Amino acid sequence: MMTDKPYTTSFNHLTDLKDAIGKELGLTEWNVITQEKINTFAELTGDTQWIHIDEEKSKKYSPYGQTVAHGFLVLSFAAKFANETYQINDVTMGVNYGLDKVRFPHPTLSGSKVRGRLSLMEFNEFDGGGRYKFKVVFECQGTEKPVCVAEFIGQAYTKKDE
Repeated sequence: MMTDKPYTTSFNHLTDLKDAIGKELGLTEWNVITQEKINTFAELTGDTQWIHIDEEKSKKYSPYGQTVAHGFLVLSFAAKFANETYQINDVTMGVNYGLDKVRFPHPTLSGSKVRGRLSLMEFNEFDGGGRYKFKVVFECQGTEKPVCVAEFIGQAYTKKDE
C-alpha cells in the first residue's frame, strides 16, 4: 500500500506476520534532523568530523554547502520508525537482533525532514516467538533518493499460556 499519509498496521498475533511478507506495513510522520540532534550525536559517539558540526567550514568547503547528519544518526531512527509503523498485540517483548544490508544513497542535510517506510521481508517463527526482517526506507522531504535503506532484523516474544 503506497501512500503519502502516515499509517500503522496492527496484528493480533505475531504469526499473522506470515501473511504480510512482501507487503508495506507503515509510514511514519516526518522527523526533523536538527543541527542540535547532529551535535548531540557527535558528542555522544565521538564522531566530531567537521562536515557534521562546523557550520561555517561546511558552508565553505563541503560539496553540500552545509552540515550533514551522520549516517548512523539517521539509521538509529530505525527502531523508532518500527515502533510507529506496526503493532503486534500478543508480543510481550521485542529486541533489535541486528542489521543486514545498509546503504546511505543521499546525504541528510541539517534541517531535513525524514520519515520511515517499512515493508516486511521475512518472518521465521520459533517456540515462544519469531524473528523478522524489515526493509526500512528513510525518505527525505524534497529528494528523490532515500537517505538510507536498511534491512532491520527484530525478534519478538509472545505471551506464555498460563
